Amino acid sequence: MVNWKLDLRLIALIELFIGALMGVPTIMAAFLGESDALFGFGVTYLATTLFCAAILIGTDKPATKNFHARDGFFVVTLTWIAATAFSALPLYVSRSLPDYPSAFFEMMSGFTTTGATTLSEIESLPRSILFWRSQTNWLGGMGIVVLFVALLPALGVTGTMLVGAESVGPTKDKLTPKIKTSALLLWTIYVGFSIMQIILLLLGGLSPYDAITITFSTMSTAGFSTMNNSIAGFESSYVDIVVTVFMVISGVNFALYWRLFVGKAKSVFRDAELRAYLGILGTSIIVSAAYMTISKTFPTFWTSLRYSAFQNTSMLTTTGFTTTNYETWPAFTQMILFFLFFIGGSAGSTAGGIKVVRVVAFFKLARYQLKKRVHPKGVFQVRLGQTVLTSDVINAIATFVGMYIFTGLLGALVLSFSGTDLLTSLQASFLCLGNVGVGFAKVGPQGDFGFFPSFYKWVCSFLMLVGRLELFTVYVLFTKTFWKR
Repeated sequence: MVNWKLDLRLIALIELFIGALMGVPTIMAAFLGESDALFGFGVTYLATTLFCAAILIGTDKPATKNFHARDGFFVVTLTWIAATAFSALPLYVSRSLPDYPSAFFEMMSGFTTTGATTLSEIESLPRSILFWRSQTNWLGGMGIVVLFVALLPALGVTGTMLVGAESVGPTKDKLTPKIKTSALLLWTIYVGFSIMQIILLLLGGLSPYDAITITFSTMSTAGFSTMNNSIAGFESSYVDIVVTVFMVISGVNFALYWRLFVGKAKSVFRDAELRAYLGILGTSIIVSAAYMTISKTFPTFWTSLRYSAFQNTSMLTTTGFTTTNYETWPAFTQMILFFLFFIGGSAGSTAGGIKVVRVVAFFKLARYQLKKRVHPKGVFQVRLGQTVLTSDVINAIATFVGMYIFTGLLGALVLSFSGTDLLTSLQASFLCLGNVGVGFAKVGPQGDFGFFPSFYKWVCSFLMLVGRLELFTVYVLFTKTFWKR
């Protein structure tokens, strides 16, 4: 059974921790004289404090400190919902967004690194609000619970259950025997790359504000921008290149960077998922650039390569940045983007989607089944690089892919009740589920989610949460088994 007192106590402590991280945009609001935003942050601090104080007082001295897998699922899911609920208050109270469902959608999109928005006019919002909006991208990229485990004491419970329930991808590499140390190392790598990108963007002439907010959304593969036209608003090929490089970096399993650091380069370059990830990305970029050059979409191959590299990388890594309206591209290059839309980045990266490792394993499983049809008595293995996939792993991957597609289609069915067209319903559902941020039709590079009525924004928010926590962390809470003793 769920350890209510201990779980609620952990949720309250994590919420206080997230509230403390709101200090930077609050100071910005005060310094810039943004009174509405400052009032919004103040209300949020008050609400968070009262909520957490009530829980901490009511859960004083839990009867037991037993913490099991089900507690991990419960704490992580409720933490993300509560974090979104409170973080949405500044946007709503400051009147930056017209209603609370829109504000909740915006913050769920931020924490889940989706990058979808209900805003059609971004640049008119207070800079402190836009900073907080981008900061939620960065916090959600590596995981807010992972950050909590990394920086604060374990409070008498193991962090393994929490990190395991939140981490994305089918593999959850432990860099060291201690989960707290592993979490800290992952965040150190994440911060290190973030600092590198900020410096490079500053060298490119961007202001500290723009350099930091762009980095927040790049390293988290999220896609929130402070410009109406996303990265295109900077009109800089240098910025395009820097952002493209760091989107590629963010789509790689961060555990591989640790292996490089400790001198295990050979194992990194032999990694099957990394090679597949780079292969898919490289092929899509070159083919798209060549086709757009031949079709004279852009005047030269290098111009085609610039836009192709950025947009294909943005789509595969589920970042959602744009530098051009790709819906004006030839249908063939749009179809390449459409395929990348469903793949996603590597397991253990900040990217969303099905993940490259699952897609590769799924095709290997299909080949295995074809071999078995031809040679029913043959003994074959499903390998991913040097690793032989067990039947449990194969079943888990097949189940995930099946549930992912079913969830996306069911979401599209519900969204179609709003009266929107078929393509938009499908794109909006899978966009939210895959944490992609931008797609086609009304939710394409020139659109947003503002046209959906409030109820459907709640539906999209749920899809974003389910996608970010890999389906089963959330779905398990709706089963009878979870609530049985």
